[in-house]
Amino acid sequence: MKTYFITGIGTEVGKTIASAIVTQALKADYWKPVQAGELNHSDRMKVEALIDNDRTKFHPEAYKLSQPMSPHAAAERDGVEIDISSFKIPQTNNHLVIEGAGGLLVPLNDKNTILNLIESLKCEVILVSRHYLGSINHTLMSIETLQQRKIPIKGILFNGKENKDTESIITKMSNVNIIGRIDELDDLNKSVINSVAQNLKNKLI
Repeated sequence: MKTYFITGIGTEVGKTIASAIVTQALKADYWKPVQAGELNHSDRMKVEALIDNDRTKFHPEAYKLSQPMSPHAAAERDGVEIDISSFKIPQTNNHLVIEGAGGLLVPLNDKNTILNLIESLKCEVILVSRHYLGSINHTLMSIETLQQRKIPIKGILFNGKENKDTESIITKMSNVNIIGRIDELDDLNKSVINSVAQNLKNKLI
């Protein structure tokens, strides 16, 4: 069974949409370890609304924080401390998609980051990249950081409007597998997510 940790090159790059698509493609379980803010409209709820299969199970968050901030700051506001040793991968006989928060070096507490969480969970990473000025740098730095820690990378999933020049240089310089792309999706619904999921399915197995 596959366990994929979906992280991004930064915030607002489309991790939740990517998580929904990968979850649907594999009919995998889904887990968001830390939710900061939007507790009434969490990422788990967003993914659940877009999934169209009867196999996926949605596992509860380890930490649900009230403020839409970096997890370390949100935890401090709520009077809790995130303990990285408390994270345990949910028991399942299914594939599992784990959605991170922000990028790799987003702090969970004064010592640990999302990168440390990935290491502790021993997951293979899918890196979501979205094109903007500086995204080449952010993508290549994320890849280098993962490689330095010897964390396996399943591949890059580009999200949003295509930029051939950017994607070409990232492909050449990273030498990392390109899973595919998620085109800009104006209408998000189960049918659209399932269509994209079926197109990417074979590259995720």
